[in-house]
Amino acid sequence: MTRVFLGVGSNIDRQSNLCIGLDTLQADFGLRRLSSVYESAAEGFAGPAFFNLAVELETDIELATLARFLRQLEYRMGRPRNATRFSSRTLDLDILCYGDLHGEVDGIPLPRAEITESAYVLAPLAELAPTALLPGSEESFAELWRRLGASMPPVEVVNFEWRGRTLPIAELD
Repeated sequence: MTRVFLGVGSNIDRQSNLCIGLDTLQADFGLRRLSSVYESAAEGFAGPAFFNLAVELETDIELATLARFLRQLEYRMGRPRNATRFSSRTLDLDILCYGDLHGEVDGIPLPRAEITESAYVLAPLAELAPTALLPGSEESFAELWRRLGASMPPVEVVNFEWRGRTLPIAELD
């Protein structure tokens, strides 16, 4: 089984779409842990603020298959097939880390560059797995957050409930 970190976000009907996305991920993969949900301004375009979180799962599905599954889920949730990178999202699912893989694997750059570029990715990841190392690096997510967080646009933890529980959920049943 491979330990995978995903970034999950939405800025359209955020509460509902994140819950549907998490329900689907839980049903198909059995999520292990969830971070808090962070609110951040849209970056790169004018749009509503996003809700973002990081999730951890373990899977034996190959990277390319997982990437296709996530993209199909985004499409089912209303993502236009021709969506530009900087645009609103009903559901945005990104593979942040897939085990210890680093570099371009199956056409997918790992770890995802936004980890060290965007607070809405790094803050929830540092909360979820503070001692985990960024693949290909000797720095933990918490160390990266301490070093880079102050220079990034601000994010704020928001109260968010999923399945009757307030996030973060350190360990799922």
